[in-house]
Amino acid sequence: MQELDRTLLLAWVWSVWTVCRGTGLQLDGDFTIYGMFPIHNADAAGQTGPYMADCARGTANAHGYHLVQALRYAVEEINNHTGTGRLLPGFTLGYQTYDSCSLPACILATMDLLALQYDGAGAGPQAVALIGPDSSNFAFTPAAALGSYLIPEISYEATNQMLSNKNIYPSFFRTIPSDKNQVNAMITILERFNWTWIALLGSDNSYGLQGMQNLSQELSGSNICIAYQAVIPSLSDSTQQIMRALVKSIIKTKVNTIVVFSSRRIASGFFPFVIEQNVTGKVWIGTEDWSVAALVSGIPGISSIGTVIGVSIKYTPFSGFQDFEEQSISKLRDISLSYNSSEIILPCLQNTDLYTMAMQNYTLGEYDVSSSFNVYKAVYAVAMALRQVLNCDSGKCQKTRVKPWQVFQHLKQMRFSVRNTSVYFDENGDPPTGYDIVTWTWKKKTWSSRVVGSFTPDPPDLQLDSSQIQWRGDASQTTTVPVSQCSPPCPFGQMELQVGQHKCCFKCIPCPASTFLNKTGSTSCQPCKRSQWSPAESEECLNREVLYLPWTSPLALVLLVLLALTLLFSLGTALVFLLNLSTPVVKSAGGRTCFTMLLSLSTACCSALAHFDAPTRLTCLFQKSFFILSFTVCLACVTVRSFQVVCIFKWSSKLPRFYETWAKNRGPEICILVISVAEFFISVLNVTMDPPLPSENYDFYNDSIILECSNILSPGEYAEILYMSLLTLLCFCLSYMGKDLPANYNESKCVTFSLMVYIISWISVFTAHTVDRGTITTAIEVAAIIFSILGILCGYFLPKLYIILLKPQMNTTAHFQNCIQMYTMTKH
Repeated sequence: MQELDRTLLLAWVWSVWTVCRGTGLQLDGDFTIYGMFPIHNADAAGQTGPYMADCARGTANAHGYHLVQALRYAVEEINNHTGTGRLLPGFTLGYQTYDSCSLPACILATMDLLALQYDGAGAGPQAVALIGPDSSNFAFTPAAALGSYLIPEISYEATNQMLSNKNIYPSFFRTIPSDKNQVNAMITILERFNWTWIALLGSDNSYGLQGMQNLSQELSGSNICIAYQAVIPSLSDSTQQIMRALVKSIIKTKVNTIVVFSSRRIASGFFPFVIEQNVTGKVWIGTEDWSVAALVSGIPGISSIGTVIGVSIKYTPFSGFQDFEEQSISKLRDISLSYNSSEIILPCLQNTDLYTMAMQNYTLGEYDVSSSFNVYKAVYAVAMALRQVLNCDSGKCQKTRVKPWQVFQHLKQMRFSVRNTSVYFDENGDPPTGYDIVTWTWKKKTWSSRVVGSFTPDPPDLQLDSSQIQWRGDASQTTTVPVSQCSPPCPFGQMELQVGQHKCCFKCIPCPASTFLNKTGSTSCQPCKRSQWSPAESEECLNREVLYLPWTSPLALVLLVLLALTLLFSLGTALVFLLNLSTPVVKSAGGRTCFTMLLSLSTACCSALAHFDAPTRLTCLFQKSFFILSFTVCLACVTVRSFQVVCIFKWSSKLPRFYETWAKNRGPEICILVISVAEFFISVLNVTMDPPLPSENYDFYNDSIILECSNILSPGEYAEILYMSLLTLLCFCLSYMGKDLPANYNESKCVTFSLMVYIISWISVFTAHTVDRGTITTAIEVAAIIFSILGILCGYFLPKLYIILLKPQMNTTAHFQNCIQMYTMTKH
């Protein structure tokens, strides 16, 4: 059944071919290359049913004329070459062309070509390869059909990326880069100028739809947003309102950059509506198909639309081609006269009068030259493949029947150079060539294109001289690059917070403290290193200030002087007391116990040195505990002394045996020792179970590092402070109980003053510690140690020094006995 269907199909095609054959442009040869070229434009839009318009009734296409001439030029150059450099010695190439004026014409041409492959009668030449057609939309049918028979097809302008799929189109090649490279080039241009807010338009054919889809997919992973996307229909009476609505939507989105992925035919129908609605000052990114096409640039008033930057086929000088076109007019006239137009009884695709077109003297533009050179390379590629099949390297070709699949096999592997241009195909049948980047320039009303850069696909690289681009604003030419962004970039120190569905639309949020941002386009701020900080809205981090009390700071020097004076005061007092140890004043003060007090005060004074400079393991060990232990010994002596005085004057008569036993059995010394040893064990337990270590505090200040000892307020520390506080309270109570004792033994005011200085000093330290850390707090703690020691020295020892040194008459036994008698008389 399938064989019958194929036979009927080929019979129908053959009937059409036999009617039309002989009216087209052809050349007999040993091997025939078939070509499809858009010699006319016959739009089939609006037609219904299986109908094909007569191509000759369409409008003549100058670009298609140049393409046919490029085929003829290449074939004649190969055939007419003499000498050892001849590609196919003993053989000639022929060609058979079709007018691919419309999609139905391409389909019919494809069926005709396949019919010839099965022409057993030999009525027509068989194809070794097909060159063309021009557009991707037209190329799909022949690529799929010829691929089933491995008949090579080399297109010169079909760029659709799908044609690179070798599973569907195994025998398809092309001498123009794939749209994949074109898409990458367009994206690179958008990124170069930071155009992140764009509109994307695609023509309503496979070229535009596939290109628009590829571009949209690639942009999804970039920082470029598509504000508006639409399909441009072919121009007809029914699509005019669609075109106007499309332009209005572009205006509404307020984009300044529009990417138009369209064929030149559909683009030429779209831009008149852009001009009609006075759209100016925009940037239009064009594809290779329309960016340098005269069909678009020749639209009246198109210079007003703004700046056009396009991707173009890489221009290669094609010397001799224009001379060939001029010299071939006479040959074309002979071909035209040999045609018998009366034999054409059906509309067909091979009834072209090339001579009539040649007489129009069409201008040969850069786009025509580039595309014609692609045709030229395609012909040479087929010839080089034939050379390999026929084994012509020895200077003589073997006479053998050539099958298209043999040409196909060699096309995949060959690599050659023609006119200083390397020609080969990769595994997808694509060439390795890149693109020129062009822009439109206007001198008064004369249009021209200017190459301003280039793009190479592997590796991707864009070379662009933006100073060569004529930026056209709303009213006139400008030197400022147009901006096309939904939101301006955030300054350094601010991150982007997306607003709406597009990532390009955002508001700027300042980075919080301790973070920074030194680039644009980021949605999050970078945290600073732990040793650094930053204020809000920063673009860099600053090194934190390291806080401690160095030896050389002015504040430290002042405190060291005070410590030295306090230590001298303590040692001086001890010396005076030692020299007057047997006097009543020294005995009433506690006798030898005073030296224990003065020694503990001197030790406490030395403990303050552990607060200077950066903390170490040793200084942290002695910083708190050493002072607390030393001062506890002093307080224990004052407490026992106060208790002893109160017992003598108030409790001895009531508890005579208790006091006598306590005094005779060294009760004062034992009490002092027990109180001190208890504090010692608490301190040892604290530093053993939870030892203080040097640490860096990053949390108290954002901009500073505090060098301190860890476990500042540990449970052990609280136990030490609580024990010392209870001892202070007991000392205060006993001193207060002796407020009415004889003047020489009444120390309540002095001791109360000393304890108040001590308590206030350390309340100040704890208060400062909760609100501040660092140098000042450390200095306050050292000052608290000094004032605590001075409080005892001034409150307890200074009055006694005053009597010893300045009032020696009061430092006598008689004076003390007199005071005791007066106290006794007062009580009775």
